[in-house]
Parts: sequence; C-alpha cells; structure tokens
Amino acid sequence: MRLHRRGDEGYEEARVGRVFNARRPERHPAAVLLAESVDDVVAGVRLAREEGWQVAVRSGGHSWAVWSVRDDALLIDLGSMKDITYDPVTEIATASPAVRGGMDLDPFLERHGRMFPGGHCESVGIGGFLLQGGQGWNSRRWGWGCENVVAVDVVTAAGELVRCDAERNADLYWAARGSGPGFPGVVVRFHLKTYERPRAMVQDTWTFALDDLEELLSWLHDALPRLDVIVEPVVAATRLPGVPLYEWAVRPDGPVLLLHTTAMCDSEALADELLKPLTPPAGLAGHALGHVRGLTTIAEENAAQAIQNPEDHRYAVDCTWTDATAEELAPALRELWGGLPTEHSFSIWYGWAPTRALPDMAFSIEANVYCATYVIYTDPDDDERHRSWVHERTAALSAAGDGGRGVYLGDTDFTRRCDRFMTDDNYARLEAIRAARDPDGRICGYLVAEGVPLNAA
Repeated sequence: MRLHRRGDEGYEEARVGRVFNARRPERHPAAVLLAESVDDVVAGVRLAREEGWQVAVRSGGHSWAVWSVRDDALLIDLGSMKDITYDPVTEIATASPAVRGGMDLDPFLERHGRMFPGGHCESVGIGGFLLQGGQGWNSRRWGWGCENVVAVDVVTAAGELVRCDAERNADLYWAARGSGPGFPGVVVRFHLKTYERPRAMVQDTWTFALDDLEELLSWLHDALPRLDVIVEPVVAATRLPGVPLYEWAVRPDGPVLLLHTTAMCDSEALADELLKPLTPPAGLAGHALGHVRGLTTIAEENAAQAIQNPEDHRYAVDCTWTDATAEELAPALRELWGGLPTEHSFSIWYGWAPTRALPDMAFSIEANVYCATYVIYTDPDDDERHRSWVHERTAALSAAGDGGRGVYLGDTDFTRRCDRFMTDDNYARLEAIRAARDPDGRICGYLVAEGVPLNAA
C-alpha cells in the first residue's frame, strides 16, 4: 500500500486527483492511503485507530459534494481495487468498489450474457453508487441497484473483515443498501444478483420547445402510472446542440426538452409495442421539433451521457423526489429549465410511478417523479452564483404543491441544502447501528453544513 501524509510528495494528487468534480474542496486529510487489496484496507483502518484519525472512503470519485475528502481524516482510496468475478452456477457477480458500472462491470457481464442495473454515467464507481441506492438501467423493472446486492464484504470500524448478508451481520447488510456515506464500515466487495441480458434495447427521443413544457408534462403525468415497468422515460432540459431535429426545424435559442425513453426487451417488436403509450398525442406531436427511434446499446447510451457530463468541469447539483401534479410542478420547472445558466447544464424529470413497497433496507425515500439539476461550468469565480442558483431553484421545486418527499443521496450536497433522505424510522435504525458498530465515530458520516439537522425536511 502507498501512504501519503500531508506534506509528502504526491499528497495533493492523492487527495483530489481522482475527484470527478473539478470544484474540489479545500479540505485536507491527515493522510491518503492508496489501497490495492483488502489487506491494505484492514491495515488502513487499524492505522487510523492507532493515530486517532477518522476514516473516509473513495470508490469512484464521483460524489458531487466530494464526501471522501475530510479534514484531518485518513482517506482510503480504493481506486486500484477493480476485481470482478462471475459464477455461472449461482449467476452472482462480485465486484470491488472502484469497478465502474458502464466501463468495467457492464462489458464484463455482457460477455456472459448477463446484466446488472448499473448507473447511467459510465465512469461512476459502484461503491458510492450502490451504497446510496443506485438509479440504474432497467431499475423500474429490476429495482434499485442496492436491491440487487445479495451480500457485502466489509472492513468494520474495528478493522475486522466480515461477510454481511441476510443471515450474517444482517444489520450491516441492511445499512449497506442505502446509507451512503453514513455506512459505519468500508465495503471492499459487493455480491450482485445478475439478470439475463435483454436481446434488444430501443430508444425513442422526441425534441420539444420549452413552450411545450406544460402540455408535455401534463400528458406524461397522466401516462406514467400505466406504463409497463420495462419502459424508462426521462425528460431532459438541455442547451447542448446536436439534439434530434426534423430537416425543416430550426433549434430555438436556449434550452429545449428531450423526451428520451428506453425499453429493454427480448425483441425490438416487443419494445416498440411497450413504447406505444409514450407516443405523444397528435396535438403535442405536431409541435415536435424532431423525433428518432431505433436500436441502441448501453455503450451508445453511455457515450451520450459522457457528452452531457464532461470531465474537468465544475458541478453544482441538487435534486428532489416529488408527488406534485404536473400543474403544480410546471411553474417551478419552467423557472428552472428556462434559466439553465451554461451550455452543458441540464436538468431531468425521471418518471418512477407507480411507486411500490420497497424491501427492508436503509434506502427508503422515493416518489412518483425524480427531478435533478446539474449546473456544469469551468470558472471558479462562478462557484457561489451557480451553487446558490441550483439549490434555491431545487428548493422551490421541492416545495411545489407540497409534493416534495426528500432527496436521493447521489445527487445532493448537504453543505448547502439538506433534506430528508430516509424515513424517520429508518434513520433512527441507522443511527442505532452506527452507534453499536462504530461507537467511537471512526468512520466519517454525512458531510453537513454546521448546525443543520440531518434527515430533516
């Protein structure tokens, strides 16, 4: 293992070199451990106990708030731990936390004819993705990524390696599925349920002007509860060029709306049939600026996501779950979507309805619709302006029609806007597990603005 103490050569690169968000924090760990094995992680946790340090963990480096970089803690960076296995008998895959869902795990499973509901951004490590819940491909059908975790291997706060599943260390297994940075240990391996890979993936994309927002939203909210769970509908407000346009259409200035829907099925014909309810009614379709439909792949969808999420840029991000009606949401969405401040900035409406009973796990907040906004820019002088903009607009969206239900940990920054991320009962249960498993507070928890209560609406 390689240990960089503050002041050592290589410390700064180890501190933030793998952080995706170029808006990197002025927080400085006491040391950074570049772990290459489970034994390194065990040794790191034990070293932290000897030195009196807390422990923070980095898997893929994609946390918008950079949960992993904490003052005076030991940062254990798992970036070199990318082992993947697959057992054809059990159909269980195992993967280390720094394995990237789109760039590593999905291509590996494809060679075995299998699939896992990994994330929509290809370079995200599965560690943070799964601990926070995991909105992934086909999740309306297969559930959250964390629902498909059947076991985890964990280095506890005491520096012991344990297996956690429904029978062994069940409290840690429960917490690992949704507690995010509040998990009181270091996950070093995930055991994942996999699925037979669908033979066909179809995408259907319509382009609309921002003026069509209210009509589009009203129709979608009406159609969403009746959609087959295979269908995954997203509306994205974007300022990027290159959106689908009819030959006669001229792209309006400013943001446009993309209704982008995917369906993974055994055949293209079945996907086409399931997508029919998301063919816009004649009046709305007549306003469309463009439309494309055809076969796609996870790799092609990932490539499109990478264009929308460029590296070496600064990000300010916030989100909300909402059960507000289309009529209640539309004014706040118009204010937000119409004001996207930079070319790469985008915002999504992601349809999840109908909601369902979730398994018994820490992850416990969802609603009919998920809205998230990503302000993407390059100038450090714009940090305060863009951060204030996204958090104020998201707070207004959350308040629309009293429909706000809380946030998804993966798209939050509690140093600026904190909100509910678990049910009250689940949060109390997690706190009890943390107290029992980590009584000294060795593992860093949530990064929150001073004086702000956690898990409060």
